[in-house]
Amino acid sequence: MPSKRRPRRSPGSKCAECGRARTVKKWAYSGKDFCRRSCRNIYWIEHYCIVPEGRLFGQPIKLGDFQKEAIRKTYDRKTRRLILSFARKNAKTALSAILILLHLVGPEYRRNSALYSSALSRDQAAILYDLAAKMVRLHPDLHASVATRDTNKQLYCAELGTMYGALSADASMNLGKSPAMIVHDELGQVKGARHPLYEALETATAAQEDPLSIVISTQAATDSDLLSILIDDALGGHDPETQVMLYTADMEADPFAEETIRQANPAFDLFMNQKEVLRMAEDARRMPSREAEYRNLILNQRVEASSPFVTQTVWRENGDTPEGWGSISYGGLDLSTVNDLTALVLVSKVDDKWNVKPTFWLPEEGLLERARLDRVPYDLWHEAGFLEVTPGKSIEYKYIAQYLVRAIERESIRKIAFDRWNMRHLRPWLVEAGLSEAMIDDRFTEFGQGYVSMSPALTSTESMLLNTNLRHGMHPVLTMCSQNAVVKMDEAGNRKLDKKRSRGRIDGMVALVMACATAVEEQHAIPVFETPVESFVEDLRV
Repeated sequence: MPSKRRPRRSPGSKCAECGRARTVKKWAYSGKDFCRRSCRNIYWIEHYCIVPEGRLFGQPIKLGDFQKEAIRKTYDRKTRRLILSFARKNAKTALSAILILLHLVGPEYRRNSALYSSALSRDQAAILYDLAAKMVRLHPDLHASVATRDTNKQLYCAELGTMYGALSADASMNLGKSPAMIVHDELGQVKGARHPLYEALETATAAQEDPLSIVISTQAATDSDLLSILIDDALGGHDPETQVMLYTADMEADPFAEETIRQANPAFDLFMNQKEVLRMAEDARRMPSREAEYRNLILNQRVEASSPFVTQTVWRENGDTPEGWGSISYGGLDLSTVNDLTALVLVSKVDDKWNVKPTFWLPEEGLLERARLDRVPYDLWHEAGFLEVTPGKSIEYKYIAQYLVRAIERESIRKIAFDRWNMRHLRPWLVEAGLSEAMIDDRFTEFGQGYVSMSPALTSTESMLLNTNLRHGMHPVLTMCSQNAVVKMDEAGNRKLDKKRSRGRIDGMVALVMACATAVEEQHAIPVFETPVESFVEDLRV
Protein backbone atom coordinates (compact mmCIF):
# COMPACT_ATOMS: atom_id res chain seq x y z
CA MET A 1 0.00 0.00 0.00
CA PRO A 2 1.39 3.45 -0.89
CA SER A 3 2.95 5.40 1.94
CA LYS A 4 1.82 8.82 3.12
CA ARG A 5 5.49 9.77 3.60
CA ARG A 6 6.41 13.32 2.65
CA PRO A 7 9.73 13.22 0.80
CA ARG A 8 12.03 16.19 0.43
CA ARG A 9 11.00 18.22 -2.58
CA SER A 10 13.70 18.89 -5.14
CA PRO A 11 14.00 22.45 -6.55
CA GLY A 12 11.81 23.09 -9.56
CA SER A 13 9.62 20.02 -9.06
CA LYS A 14 6.27 19.95 -10.87
CA CYS A 15 2.87 18.73 -9.76
CA ALA A 16 2.54 15.06 -10.73
CA GLU A 17 -1.12 15.54 -11.66
CA CYS A 18 -1.54 18.92 -13.40
CA GLY A 19 2.09 19.74 -14.22
CA ARG A 20 2.26 23.06 -12.41
CA ALA A 21 5.72 24.06 -11.24
CA ARG A 22 4.59 25.40 -7.86
CA THR A 23 4.17 22.43 -5.53
CA VAL A 24 3.38 22.28 -1.83
CA LYS A 25 5.42 19.88 0.29
CA LYS A 26 2.56 18.82 2.56
CA TRP A 27 0.65 17.38 -0.40
CA ALA A 28 3.49 15.05 -1.39
CA TYR A 29 2.41 11.42 -1.62
CA SER A 30 4.23 8.19 -2.48
CA GLY A 31 7.29 10.01 -3.79
CA LYS A 32 5.28 12.52 -5.85
CA ASP A 33 4.77 16.26 -5.38
CA PHE A 34 1.45 18.02 -5.87
CA CYS A 35 0.42 21.65 -5.93
CA ARG A 36 -2.95 21.08 -4.26
CA ARG A 37 -4.71 18.56 -2.09
CA SER A 38 -7.17 17.86 -4.91
CA CYS A 39 -4.33 17.10 -7.35
CA ARG A 40 -2.97 14.51 -4.94
CA ASN A 41 -6.38 12.88 -4.65
CA ILE A 42 -7.06 12.93 -8.40
CA TYR A 43 -3.66 11.32 -9.01
CA TRP A 44 -4.41 8.55 -6.51
CA ILE A 45 -7.85 7.85 -7.98
CA GLU A 46 -6.57 7.59 -11.55
CA HIS A 47 -3.69 5.30 -10.53
CA TYR A 48 -5.43 2.97 -8.08
CA CYS A 49 -9.08 2.81 -9.16
CA ILE A 50 -10.17 0.56 -12.02
CA VAL A 51 -13.41 0.79 -14.00
CA PRO A 52 -15.40 -2.02 -12.34
CA GLU A 53 -17.94 -2.76 -15.09
CA GLY A 54 -19.37 -1.64 -18.41
CA ARG A 55 -17.82 -0.71 -21.74
CA LEU A 56 -14.49 0.47 -20.22
CA PHE A 57 -14.17 -2.46 -17.78
CA GLY A 58 -10.64 -3.08 -16.53
CA GLN A 59 -9.21 0.26 -17.61
CA PRO A 60 -7.83 2.82 -15.13
CA ILE A 61 -10.46 5.37 -14.24
CA LYS A 62 -10.06 8.67 -16.04
CA LEU A 63 -11.99 11.37 -14.24
CA GLY A 64 -14.06 13.81 -16.25
CA ASP A 65 -13.75 17.56 -15.79
CA PHE A 66 -16.96 17.74 -13.77
CA GLN A 67 -15.70 14.98 -11.44
CA LYS A 68 -12.38 16.77 -10.96
CA GLU A 69 -14.24 19.99 -10.23
CA ALA A 70 -16.26 18.19 -7.55
CA ILE A 71 -13.03 16.96 -5.96
CA ARG A 72 -11.51 20.44 -6.05
CA LYS A 73 -14.59 21.94 -4.40
CA THR A 74 -14.38 19.29 -1.69
CA TYR A 75 -10.69 19.25 -0.85
CA ASP A 76 -9.22 22.63 -1.82
CA ARG A 77 -11.38 24.60 0.60
CA LYS A 78 -12.87 24.08 4.02
CA THR A 79 -15.85 21.94 3.08
CA ARG A 80 -18.19 20.26 5.54
CA ARG A 81 -20.75 19.13 2.95
CA LEU A 82 -20.68 18.73 -0.83
CA ILE A 83 -23.95 18.39 -2.73
CA LEU A 84 -23.50 17.06 -6.26
CA SER A 85 -26.65 16.66 -8.33
CA PHE A 86 -26.97 15.59 -11.95
CA ALA A 87 -29.07 13.20 -14.01
CA ARG A 88 -28.94 9.43 -13.85
CA LYS A 89 -26.29 7.41 -15.70
CA ASN A 90 -23.57 10.00 -15.03
CA ALA A 91 -21.70 7.56 -12.76
CA LYS A 92 -22.98 8.99 -9.47
CA THR A 93 -22.68 5.70 -7.60
CA ALA A 94 -19.25 4.98 -9.11
CA LEU A 95 -17.99 8.39 -7.97
CA SER A 96 -19.37 7.66 -4.50
CA ALA A 97 -17.41 4.37 -4.42
CA ILE A 98 -14.25 6.14 -5.54
CA LEU A 99 -14.47 8.74 -2.77
CA ILE A 100 -15.06 6.02 -0.19
CA LEU A 101 -11.87 4.23 -1.24
CA LEU A 102 -10.01 7.55 -1.20
CA HIS A 103 -10.84 7.85 2.52
CA LEU A 104 -10.50 4.14 3.29
CA VAL A 105 -6.97 3.47 1.99
CA GLY A 106 -6.11 6.53 -0.12
CA PRO A 107 -4.34 9.70 0.97
CA GLU A 108 -7.45 10.93 2.82
CA TYR A 109 -7.45 8.03 5.29
CA ARG A 110 -7.58 8.61 9.04
CA ARG A 111 -6.45 5.79 11.24
CA ASN A 112 -9.21 3.82 12.97
CA SER A 113 -11.93 5.86 11.27
CA ALA A 114 -15.37 4.67 10.16
CA LEU A 115 -16.93 5.56 6.82
CA TYR A 116 -20.54 4.99 5.82
CA SER A 117 -22.82 5.33 2.85
CA SER A 118 -26.57 5.69 3.22
CA ALA A 119 -29.27 4.50 0.87
CA LEU A 120 -33.03 4.09 1.11
CA SER A 121 -33.02 0.37 0.38
CA ARG A 122 -30.78 -2.65 0.81
CA ASP A 123 -30.59 -3.03 -2.96
CA GLN A 124 -29.29 0.52 -3.46
CA ALA A 125 -26.83 0.11 -0.59
CA ALA A 126 -25.61 -3.14 -2.12
CA ILE A 127 -24.97 -1.47 -5.50
CA LEU A 128 -22.58 1.07 -3.98
CA TYR A 129 -20.80 -1.55 -1.89
CA ASP A 130 -20.48 -3.91 -4.87
CA LEU A 131 -18.84 -1.22 -7.01
CA ALA A 132 -16.34 -0.37 -4.27
CA ALA A 133 -15.59 -4.06 -3.66
CA LYS A 134 -15.03 -4.68 -7.39
CA MET A 135 -12.55 -1.79 -7.55
CA VAL A 136 -10.70 -3.27 -4.58
CA ARG A 137 -10.48 -6.70 -6.21
CA LEU A 138 -9.32 -5.32 -9.57
CA HIS A 139 -6.17 -3.57 -8.23
CA PRO A 140 -3.54 -5.86 -6.66
CA ASP A 141 -2.36 -3.29 -4.08
CA LEU A 142 -5.91 -2.57 -2.89
CA HIS A 143 -6.82 -6.25 -2.90
CA ALA A 144 -3.85 -7.01 -0.68
CA SER A 145 -4.77 -4.30 1.81
CA VAL A 146 -8.57 -4.39 2.02
CA ALA A 147 -10.77 -7.23 3.17
CA THR A 148 -14.24 -7.47 1.61
CA ARG A 149 -17.11 -8.65 3.80
CA ASP A 150 -19.93 -9.28 1.36
CA THR A 151 -22.42 -10.53 3.94
CA ASN A 152 -22.22 -7.36 6.05
CA LYS A 153 -21.51 -5.05 3.08
CA GLN A 154 -18.26 -3.85 4.66
CA LEU A 155 -14.68 -3.13 3.57
CA TYR A 156 -11.93 -3.25 6.19
CA CYS A 157 -8.25 -2.27 6.16
CA ALA A 158 -6.56 -3.94 9.13
CA GLU A 159 -3.28 -2.03 8.75
CA LEU A 160 -4.99 1.37 9.05
CA GLY A 161 -7.97 0.28 11.13
CA THR A 162 -10.35 1.92 8.66
CA MET A 163 -13.78 0.47 7.94
CA TYR A 164 -16.53 1.24 5.44
CA GLY A 165 -20.11 0.05 5.83
CA ALA A 166 -23.10 0.38 3.49
CA LEU A 167 -26.25 1.26 5.45
CA SER A 168 -29.84 1.25 4.29
CA ALA A 169 -32.94 2.89 5.72
CA ASP A 170 -34.79 -0.42 5.94
CA ALA A 171 -32.15 -1.92 8.24
CA SER A 172 -32.07 -1.54 12.01
CA MET A 173 -29.15 -0.63 14.29
CA ASN A 174 -28.10 2.50 12.38
CA LEU A 175 -27.65 4.55 15.53
CA GLY A 176 -24.47 4.66 17.58
CA LYS A 177 -22.18 5.38 14.63
CA SER A 178 -19.35 7.93 14.67
CA PRO A 179 -18.50 8.50 11.02
CA ALA A 180 -15.58 10.57 9.78
CA MET A 181 -17.06 10.58 6.29
CA ILE A 182 -20.56 9.91 4.94
CA VAL A 183 -21.82 9.48 1.39
CA HIS A 184 -25.58 9.93 1.01
CA ASP A 185 -26.44 8.07 -2.16
CA GLU A 186 -29.60 9.12 -4.08
CA LEU A 187 -30.94 11.32 -1.29
CA GLY A 188 -33.40 12.70 -3.83
CA GLN A 189 -35.57 9.62 -3.30
CA VAL A 190 -36.47 10.85 0.19
CA LYS A 191 -40.02 12.22 0.27
CA GLY A 192 -40.61 15.05 2.70
CA ALA A 193 -38.28 17.28 4.69
CA ARG A 194 -36.89 14.72 7.13
CA HIS A 195 -35.43 11.22 7.12
CA PRO A 196 -34.32 9.18 10.16
CA LEU A 197 -31.17 7.63 8.62
CA TYR A 198 -29.91 10.96 7.28
CA GLU A 199 -30.46 12.62 10.65
CA ALA A 200 -28.89 9.73 12.58
CA LEU A 201 -25.69 9.88 10.54
CA GLU A 202 -25.41 13.65 10.36
CA THR A 203 -25.85 14.09 14.11
CA ALA A 204 -23.28 11.35 14.76
CA THR A 205 -20.40 13.35 13.26
CA ALA A 206 -20.09 15.62 16.31
CA ALA A 207 -17.33 13.42 17.76
CA GLN A 208 -15.14 13.87 14.66
CA GLU A 209 -12.78 16.67 13.74
CA ASP A 210 -13.52 18.02 10.24
CA PRO A 211 -16.13 15.43 9.25
CA LEU A 212 -17.20 15.30 5.60
CA SER A 213 -20.63 14.58 4.13
CA ILE A 214 -21.10 14.08 0.41
CA VAL A 215 -24.55 14.02 -1.18
CA ILE A 216 -24.65 12.62 -4.71
CA SER A 217 -28.09 12.36 -6.21
CA THR A 218 -30.56 13.18 -8.93
CA GLN A 219 -32.89 15.98 -7.81
CA ALA A 220 -35.93 15.31 -5.66
CA ALA A 221 -39.39 15.72 -7.15
CA THR A 222 -40.63 18.71 -5.15
CA ASP A 223 -39.34 21.80 -3.37
CA SER A 224 -40.47 20.45 -0.01
CA ASP A 225 -38.33 17.29 -0.15
CA LEU A 226 -35.14 16.97 1.90
CA LEU A 227 -32.64 17.23 -0.96
CA SER A 228 -34.39 20.27 -2.45
CA ILE A 229 -34.27 22.01 0.91
CA LEU A 230 -30.54 21.28 1.23
CA ILE A 231 -29.81 22.48 -2.32
CA ASP A 232 -31.84 25.67 -1.96
CA ASP A 233 -30.15 26.47 1.35
CA ALA A 234 -26.70 25.86 -0.18
CA LEU A 235 -27.46 27.99 -3.25
CA GLY A 236 -28.56 30.74 -0.89
CA GLY A 237 -25.02 30.85 0.50
CA HIS A 238 -26.11 30.49 4.12
CA ASP A 239 -23.31 28.06 5.03
CA PRO A 240 -19.85 28.80 3.56
CA GLU A 241 -18.73 25.24 4.33
CA THR A 242 -21.43 23.73 2.10
CA GLN A 243 -20.61 23.46 -1.60
CA VAL A 244 -23.16 22.62 -4.28
CA MET A 245 -22.81 21.57 -7.91
CA LEU A 246 -26.19 21.40 -9.63
CA TYR A 247 -26.52 20.26 -13.23
CA THR A 248 -30.14 20.75 -14.28
CA ALA A 249 -31.85 21.56 -17.57
CA ASP A 250 -33.57 24.89 -18.08
CA MET A 251 -37.31 24.43 -17.52
CA GLU A 252 -38.08 26.76 -20.43
CA ALA A 253 -35.82 24.99 -22.93
CA ASP A 254 -36.92 22.33 -25.40
CA PRO A 255 -36.76 19.22 -23.15
CA PHE A 256 -35.96 16.90 -26.06
CA ALA A 257 -33.07 18.84 -27.62
CA GLU A 258 -29.49 17.58 -27.22
CA GLU A 259 -28.37 20.97 -25.90
CA THR A 260 -30.94 20.72 -23.11
CA ILE A 261 -29.94 17.16 -22.27
CA ARG A 262 -26.30 18.20 -21.98
CA GLN A 263 -27.17 20.78 -19.30
CA ALA A 264 -28.08 18.01 -16.85
CA ASN A 265 -25.67 15.34 -18.08
CA PRO A 266 -22.03 16.42 -17.74
CA ALA A 267 -20.91 12.97 -18.91
CA PHE A 268 -23.02 13.07 -22.10
CA ASP A 269 -19.96 13.48 -24.35
CA LEU A 270 -17.67 11.35 -22.16
CA PHE A 271 -19.01 7.89 -21.46
CA MET A 272 -22.81 8.00 -21.69
CA ASN A 273 -24.70 5.98 -24.28
CA GLN A 274 -26.00 8.95 -26.27
CA LYS A 275 -28.15 6.82 -28.54
CA GLU A 276 -29.99 5.35 -25.55
CA VAL A 277 -30.52 8.74 -23.90
CA LEU A 278 -31.91 10.23 -27.12
CA ARG A 279 -34.21 7.22 -27.45
CA MET A 280 -35.58 7.98 -23.97
CA ALA A 281 -36.18 11.57 -25.07
CA GLU A 282 -38.09 10.43 -28.14
CA ASP A 283 -40.21 8.05 -26.05
CA ALA A 284 -41.13 10.92 -23.72
CA ARG A 285 -41.97 13.12 -26.70
CA ARG A 286 -44.35 10.52 -28.14
CA MET A 287 -45.88 9.46 -24.82
CA PRO A 288 -46.75 12.41 -22.56
CA SER A 289 -47.21 10.05 -19.61
CA ARG A 290 -43.44 9.45 -19.70
CA GLU A 291 -42.44 13.13 -19.74
CA ALA A 292 -42.49 13.75 -15.99
CA GLU A 293 -40.23 10.77 -15.30
CA TYR A 294 -37.95 11.80 -18.17
CA ARG A 295 -37.65 15.36 -16.87
CA ASN A 296 -36.79 14.20 -13.36
CA LEU A 297 -34.35 11.40 -14.18
CA ILE A 298 -32.75 12.56 -17.45
CA LEU A 299 -33.02 16.36 -17.20
CA ASN A 300 -32.58 16.44 -13.39
CA GLN A 301 -35.54 18.77 -12.94
CA ARG A 302 -37.83 18.96 -9.93
CA VAL A 303 -40.73 17.21 -11.58
CA GLU A 304 -42.65 14.49 -9.80
CA ALA A 305 -42.72 11.26 -11.79
CA SER A 306 -46.42 10.78 -11.15
CA SER A 307 -49.47 10.92 -13.41
CA PRO A 308 -49.95 14.63 -14.15
CA PHE A 309 -53.24 15.71 -15.60
CA VAL A 310 -51.42 17.94 -18.08
CA THR A 311 -47.71 17.84 -18.88
CA GLN A 312 -45.71 21.04 -18.86
CA THR A 313 -45.13 20.77 -22.60
CA VAL A 314 -48.84 20.57 -23.40
CA TRP A 315 -49.59 23.37 -20.95
CA ARG A 316 -47.07 25.69 -22.63
CA GLU A 317 -48.49 24.83 -26.06
CA ASN A 318 -51.78 26.35 -24.84
CA GLY A 319 -50.05 29.38 -23.34
CA ASP A 320 -50.92 32.01 -25.96
CA THR A 321 -52.23 35.29 -24.60
CA PRO A 322 -56.04 35.54 -24.89
CA GLU A 323 -57.17 38.29 -27.25
CA GLY A 324 -60.71 39.57 -27.14
CA TRP A 325 -63.70 38.04 -25.42
CA GLY A 326 -66.71 36.23 -26.81
CA SER A 327 -70.38 37.05 -26.50
CA ILE A 328 -70.90 34.27 -23.95
CA SER A 329 -68.66 32.90 -21.22
CA TYR A 330 -68.82 30.00 -18.79
CA GLY A 331 -67.22 29.70 -15.40
CA GLY A 332 -65.95 27.32 -12.77
CA LEU A 333 -65.91 28.46 -9.15
CA ASP A 334 -63.85 26.62 -6.55
CA LEU A 335 -64.73 28.10 -3.16
CA SER A 336 -62.11 27.59 -0.49
CA THR A 337 -62.35 27.16 3.22
CA VAL A 338 -61.71 30.18 5.41
CA ASN A 339 -58.05 30.80 4.52
CA ASP A 340 -57.24 28.86 1.35
CA LEU A 341 -57.13 29.79 -2.32
CA THR A 342 -60.47 30.59 -3.98
CA ALA A 343 -60.57 30.40 -7.79
CA LEU A 344 -62.92 31.61 -10.51
CA VAL A 345 -62.00 30.61 -14.06
CA LEU A 346 -63.98 31.86 -17.05
CA VAL A 347 -63.75 30.56 -20.61
CA SER A 348 -65.11 32.20 -23.75
CA LYS A 349 -64.86 31.09 -27.36
CA VAL A 350 -63.07 33.41 -29.79
CA ASP A 351 -62.04 32.27 -33.29
CA ASP A 352 -62.52 28.58 -32.46
CA LYS A 353 -60.28 28.90 -29.40
CA TRP A 354 -61.34 29.08 -25.76
CA ASN A 355 -59.86 32.12 -24.04
CA VAL A 356 -59.27 31.66 -20.31
CA LYS A 357 -59.66 34.39 -17.67
CA PRO A 358 -58.75 33.28 -14.11
CA THR A 359 -59.23 35.22 -10.88
CA PHE A 360 -57.82 34.11 -7.53
CA TRP A 361 -58.34 35.30 -3.95
CA LEU A 362 -56.47 34.82 -0.67
CA PRO A 363 -56.85 36.55 2.72
CA GLU A 364 -54.72 39.66 3.01
CA GLU A 365 -53.41 38.94 6.51
CA GLY A 366 -50.79 36.21 6.65
CA LEU A 367 -50.05 36.33 2.91
CA LEU A 368 -46.27 36.25 3.41
CA GLU A 369 -46.49 33.32 5.82
CA ARG A 370 -48.71 31.42 3.40
CA ALA A 371 -46.21 32.12 0.60
CA ARG A 372 -43.43 30.68 2.76
CA LEU A 373 -45.40 27.55 3.65
CA ASP A 374 -46.57 26.86 0.09
CA ARG A 375 -43.18 27.90 -1.36
CA VAL A 376 -44.76 30.14 -4.00
CA PRO A 377 -44.59 33.97 -4.29
CA TYR A 378 -48.18 34.90 -3.45
CA ASP A 379 -47.04 38.36 -2.35
CA LEU A 380 -45.32 39.08 -5.65
CA TRP A 381 -48.27 37.72 -7.63
CA HIS A 382 -50.55 40.06 -5.69
CA GLU A 383 -48.31 43.05 -6.45
CA ALA A 384 -48.29 42.09 -10.14
CA GLY A 385 -52.09 41.85 -10.27
CA PHE A 386 -52.40 38.08 -10.65
CA LEU A 387 -53.88 37.52 -7.20
CA GLU A 388 -56.65 39.37 -5.35
CA VAL A 389 -56.82 39.63 -1.56
CA THR A 390 -59.78 40.00 0.77
CA PRO A 391 -59.48 41.92 4.07
CA GLY A 392 -58.72 40.03 7.26
CA LYS A 393 -57.41 36.57 8.04
CA SER A 394 -60.07 34.59 6.18
CA ILE A 395 -61.75 34.66 2.79
CA GLU A 396 -64.61 37.18 2.83
CA TYR A 397 -67.37 35.78 0.64
CA LYS A 398 -68.92 39.25 0.56
CA TYR A 399 -66.18 40.46 -1.78
CA ILE A 400 -66.36 37.30 -3.89
CA ALA A 401 -70.13 37.80 -4.30
CA GLN A 402 -69.75 41.43 -5.33
CA TYR A 403 -67.13 40.48 -7.92
CA LEU A 404 -69.35 37.70 -9.30
CA VAL A 405 -72.36 39.98 -9.72
CA ARG A 406 -70.27 42.49 -11.67
CA ALA A 407 -68.65 39.72 -13.73
CA ILE A 408 -71.95 38.12 -14.71
CA GLU A 409 -72.96 41.27 -16.59
CA ARG A 410 -69.49 42.37 -17.68
CA GLU A 411 -68.38 38.99 -19.04
CA SER A 412 -71.84 37.78 -20.17
CA ILE A 413 -71.58 34.66 -18.03
CA ARG A 414 -74.22 32.10 -18.92
CA LYS A 415 -73.36 29.43 -16.33
CA ILE A 416 -71.02 29.11 -13.37
CA ALA A 417 -70.33 25.59 -12.12
CA PHE A 418 -69.54 25.33 -8.44
CA ASP A 419 -68.69 22.81 -5.76
CA ARG A 420 -71.78 22.65 -3.54
CA TRP A 421 -69.72 22.34 -0.34
CA ASN A 422 -69.32 26.05 0.44
CA MET A 423 -72.09 27.48 -1.73
CA ARG A 424 -74.45 27.77 1.24
CA HIS A 425 -72.11 30.40 2.68
CA LEU A 426 -71.86 32.36 -0.58
CA ARG A 427 -75.56 32.38 -1.50
CA PRO A 428 -76.69 34.97 1.10
CA TRP A 429 -73.96 37.35 -0.05
CA LEU A 430 -75.04 36.96 -3.68
CA VAL A 431 -78.57 37.96 -2.66
CA GLU A 432 -77.24 40.95 -0.74
CA ALA A 433 -75.16 41.95 -3.77
CA GLY A 434 -78.31 42.17 -5.90
CA LEU A 435 -79.01 38.77 -7.45
CA SER A 436 -82.47 37.27 -7.04
CA GLU A 437 -82.91 33.68 -5.89
CA ALA A 438 -84.24 32.83 -9.36
CA MET A 439 -81.19 34.41 -10.99
CA ILE A 440 -78.86 32.46 -8.74
CA ASP A 441 -80.62 29.20 -9.58
CA ASP A 442 -80.45 30.03 -13.29
CA ARG A 443 -76.82 31.12 -13.48
CA PHE A 444 -75.20 28.82 -10.90
CA THR A 445 -75.11 25.05 -11.34
CA GLU A 446 -73.83 22.41 -8.93
CA PHE A 447 -70.89 20.33 -10.06
CA GLY A 448 -69.88 17.19 -8.16
CA GLN A 449 -66.23 16.67 -7.28
CA GLY A 450 -66.31 12.87 -7.32
CA TYR A 451 -65.32 10.42 -10.04
CA VAL A 452 -68.75 10.35 -11.73
CA SER A 453 -68.82 14.10 -12.50
CA MET A 454 -65.10 14.82 -12.83
CA SER A 455 -64.12 11.95 -15.14
CA PRO A 456 -66.04 13.18 -18.23
CA ALA A 457 -65.10 16.76 -17.34
CA LEU A 458 -61.42 15.82 -17.38
CA THR A 459 -61.88 14.18 -20.76
CA SER A 460 -63.41 17.37 -22.22
CA THR A 461 -60.64 19.57 -20.83
CA GLU A 462 -57.95 17.13 -21.87
CA SER A 463 -59.26 17.17 -25.44
CA MET A 464 -59.11 20.97 -25.52
CA LEU A 465 -55.53 20.97 -24.22
CA LEU A 466 -54.24 18.26 -26.55
CA ASN A 467 -55.78 20.05 -29.53
CA THR A 468 -54.33 23.39 -28.32
CA ASN A 469 -57.80 24.90 -28.15
CA LEU A 470 -57.18 26.85 -24.93
CA ARG A 471 -55.39 30.18 -24.50
CA HIS A 472 -54.52 30.76 -20.84
CA GLY A 473 -51.61 33.18 -21.24
CA MET A 474 -49.42 31.25 -18.76
CA HIS A 475 -51.16 32.95 -15.83
CA PRO A 476 -48.70 32.17 -12.99
CA VAL A 477 -51.24 31.13 -10.36
CA LEU A 478 -53.17 28.93 -12.78
CA THR A 479 -49.89 27.47 -14.04
CA MET A 480 -48.89 26.61 -10.46
CA CYS A 481 -52.21 24.80 -10.03
CA SER A 482 -51.65 22.87 -13.27
CA GLN A 483 -48.25 21.69 -12.03
CA ASN A 484 -49.72 20.45 -8.76
CA ALA A 485 -52.66 18.56 -10.28
CA VAL A 486 -52.34 14.82 -10.76
CA VAL A 487 -54.91 12.22 -11.77
CA LYS A 488 -56.41 9.82 -9.25
CA MET A 489 -58.22 6.78 -10.64
CA ASP A 490 -60.79 4.40 -9.16
CA GLU A 491 -61.21 0.68 -9.83
CA ALA A 492 -63.49 1.38 -12.81
CA GLY A 493 -60.97 3.66 -14.49
CA ASN A 494 -62.82 6.91 -13.68
CA ARG A 495 -60.62 9.88 -12.91
CA LYS A 496 -60.57 12.99 -10.77
CA LEU A 497 -57.97 15.59 -9.84
CA ASP A 498 -55.82 15.26 -6.76
CA LYS A 499 -52.86 17.07 -5.22
CA LYS A 500 -49.43 15.61 -5.75
CA ARG A 501 -48.31 17.05 -2.39
CA SER A 502 -50.16 18.23 0.67
CA ARG A 503 -49.25 21.93 0.33
CA GLY A 504 -49.88 22.05 -3.42
CA ARG A 505 -52.84 24.10 -4.68
CA ILE A 506 -55.02 22.78 -7.50
CA ASP A 507 -58.05 25.06 -7.06
CA GLY A 508 -57.46 26.83 -10.37
CA MET A 509 -57.35 23.58 -12.33
CA VAL A 510 -60.53 22.33 -10.65
CA ALA A 511 -62.25 25.58 -11.65
CA LEU A 512 -60.87 25.35 -15.20
CA VAL A 513 -62.11 21.77 -15.61
CA MET A 514 -65.58 22.73 -14.37
CA ALA A 515 -65.67 25.74 -16.71
CA CYS A 516 -64.56 23.75 -19.76
CA ALA A 517 -67.02 20.91 -19.06
CA THR A 518 -69.87 23.38 -18.55
CA ALA A 519 -68.98 25.21 -21.75
CA VAL A 520 -69.01 22.00 -23.80
CA GLU A 521 -72.31 20.89 -22.31
CA GLU A 522 -73.99 24.28 -22.71
CA GLN A 523 -72.70 24.83 -26.23
CA HIS A 524 -74.46 21.68 -27.37
CA ALA A 525 -77.68 22.78 -25.63
CA ILE A 526 -77.92 26.34 -27.02
CA PRO A 527 -80.43 26.74 -29.89
CA VAL A 528 -78.94 28.42 -32.93
CA PHE A 529 -81.70 31.06 -32.99
CA GLU A 530 -81.11 32.33 -29.40
CA THR A 531 -79.55 35.79 -28.89
CA PRO A 532 -77.60 35.17 -25.68
CA VAL A 533 -76.21 38.65 -24.96
CA GLU A 534 -79.59 40.33 -25.10
CA SER A 535 -81.16 37.65 -22.89
CA PHE A 536 -78.31 38.05 -20.38
CA VAL A 537 -78.77 41.78 -20.06
CA GLU A 538 -82.54 41.44 -19.83
CA ASP A 539 -82.23 38.83 -17.07
CA LEU A 540 -79.93 41.10 -15.11
CA ARG A 541 -82.37 43.99 -15.40
CA VAL A 542 -85.16 41.79 -14.09
